[in-house]
Amino acid sequence: MSGFKADFLWGGAVAAHQLEGGWQEGGKGVSVADVMTAGAHGVPREITNGVLPGKNYPNHDAIDFYHRYKEDIALMKECGFTAYRFSFSWSRIFPDGVGEVNPKGLEFYDNLVNELVANGIKPIPTIYHYDMPMALVDKYDGWISRQSVDDFVAYGEFLIRRYGDRIKDWLIINEQSIIVEFWKKKNYVPEKYHGDPQVKFQINHHMNLGQAKISKLIHELVEGGRSGAAIGYSPVYGLDSTPKNMLAMLNAEDLKNHFFLDIYFKGKYPVGAFRYLEEHGMAPVIEEGDMEIIREGMLDFLGVNYYASKCVRFPDADKNELTEARSNLSGKKGAMGAYEVMPDFYQYMKNPNADTNDWDWTIDPTGMQYLLRDIYQRYEIPMIITENGLGARDVLEDGKVHDDYRIDYWTKHLQAIHRAIELGVDVRGFLPWSFVDVLSTSNGYQKRYGLVYVNRDDEDIKDLARIPKDSYYWYQKVIATNGAHCLEEE
Repeated sequence: MSGFKADFLWGGAVAAHQLEGGWQEGGKGVSVADVMTAGAHGVPREITNGVLPGKNYPNHDAIDFYHRYKEDIALMKECGFTAYRFSFSWSRIFPDGVGEVNPKGLEFYDNLVNELVANGIKPIPTIYHYDMPMALVDKYDGWISRQSVDDFVAYGEFLIRRYGDRIKDWLIINEQSIIVEFWKKKNYVPEKYHGDPQVKFQINHHMNLGQAKISKLIHELVEGGRSGAAIGYSPVYGLDSTPKNMLAMLNAEDLKNHFFLDIYFKGKYPVGAFRYLEEHGMAPVIEEGDMEIIREGMLDFLGVNYYASKCVRFPDADKNELTEARSNLSGKKGAMGAYEVMPDFYQYMKNPNADTNDWDWTIDPTGMQYLLRDIYQRYEIPMIITENGLGARDVLEDGKVHDDYRIDYWTKHLQAIHRAIELGVDVRGFLPWSFVDVLSTSNGYQKRYGLVYVNRDDEDIKDLARIPKDSYYWYQKVIATNGAHCLEEE
């Protein structure tokens, strides 16, 4: 069987705060990610109000990409990468979020981008990936304040003007859907707001405004520039074909998926989901002119972050109250903290017809084809897979990591992508999560995703040695054959 199109992009994805380290080096300011603790078995990572004594903050060192980027780019080139998704750290460039630019931070990203280009690897950056500068949180509560829109746009414009000659495809914000779902885990939210779920939708609206304004700037300032966003996307299945559960499926699709993509590609919120939020006092405040701003800055492509599908039913009478999702922290199947419930709308639940990993994330390659076809039918926009991967407890034995389970996972997902392309979907690249083992935002280093093993754990940074896993060598063959290697296994 032939592989993918000749210009299909192959690479990997990471985020600044999960791999760079050097949290106070070269003039970097503190970000929200820098005050996220390690957590422990069954104990959640938490965002603290500043760096507190006696707490372990693993992002501070991460895997030291800040000093080792050339070594890591050499591994990317050896694997055959043609593209690499990374993120800029806002507080490394603007330590206070606004004001003076940090020359050492710019030097790092200048060198990184130039090193990628010199090695034939296309840089695909994310402008914002979960790391609001703490200076802006202290100043006005971060994304909760509308002032965040202007400051984010100023940061984005600076990046576009500096790197637009070398970077044409820009992902502006990573996973707004996840930021809304886990709003107190992906942001530092002062306790006074914790009882008001409207705040998370206001945060989202401010992000939509900032993203639209930056998208418009990309179109104006970058010759051939294209704007996109990376969405955390899960197709939603109804538990069964009963009318109420099918209605719950529609409700969840509207509020969890269309609520974001309709803004990106239609310039409006889906009416049903928005009316539901209004009925329950959760709708964002929309000022005059906001929707025009959003319509003027619609996006050109979508980055798809897909890990797992979701299953819903209509809420049971005895569970029909607002419940926020809580992750499985132990890595023991069946230990999910809580499933999200939106009263009279939907209730998430375990899919009885699908397997999961140890953290209760559904393993569903068919969902990849499902979502790609569904999104393309609705919006007809090009897509790049900007995250896809299997979190697992990888074991280093005799200097090797045998991760056949990850090879199987990616093989089946690539086959699903290929079939979607055969059926007319415009998919232009595969950038799985992640190139190297990075710090999981929920589960630290016990949950690994990388093609390359990094020798450290939550408590001990050890020597940070890079050790390619079996999946690295498998992916090398996939890239060398432009995907044919994994399609032959269909």
